[in-house]
Amino acid sequence: MSTAATARTDSARLTSPAPSTPRRAPWLRPVADPGRRRRPRVVYAIVALLGALTIAGAQMALSILTTQGSYEIAALTQQQQELTWQKQILADDIAGLSSPQYLAANASALGMLIAESPSYLRLSDGAVLGTGQAAVGRSSIDALGRGAVGNALITDRPLVTDPKATILGQPTVAAEESVITDTPPPITDGLPTPNTH
Repeated sequence: MSTAATARTDSARLTSPAPSTPRRAPWLRPVADPGRRRRPRVVYAIVALLGALTIAGAQMALSILTTQGSYEIAALTQQQQELTWQKQILADDIAGLSSPQYLAANASALGMLIAESPSYLRLSDGAVLGTGQAAVGRSSIDALGRGAVGNALITDRPLVTDPKATILGQPTVAAEESVITDTPPPITDGLPTPNTH
């Protein structure tokens, strides 16, 4: 080698730094083919949809059952009120039928009389205490007379012996005759309209 060539190499060495480490590869590099993209699973979507539909159906069923229960409670409450009213009506009827006025009127209609001097029967030996005479004619006490207090529960109630007579001696009104006829006639062909011509 010639001196000129060696001088060039020496000067190149002096001007260029000496590599201390080997040169690294760059951080960015091409990636191999990423492959096909995975499709979402249809099964998961179907399960989620069925779950949502099941929850909605359960809510609707509970709502329907609750509403049905409310209607049944309302119907039973109304039925209980009607039965309470019927119970009160029957209690009033029993009170009227067991009243002294009604019993006295039925006893009179059967021909029973009230004696002025009462007689008593002693059960131990069967002896009759008192005058022991039967009342003849009319009773001395008139249970339905002027001094008696009227009872509205039995004024229209027929007597046991005579179904056509009441406690006051008046004939009873038949059910067909007691219908109120002051009501307007029923509308059969629509609402009535005024005649304007």
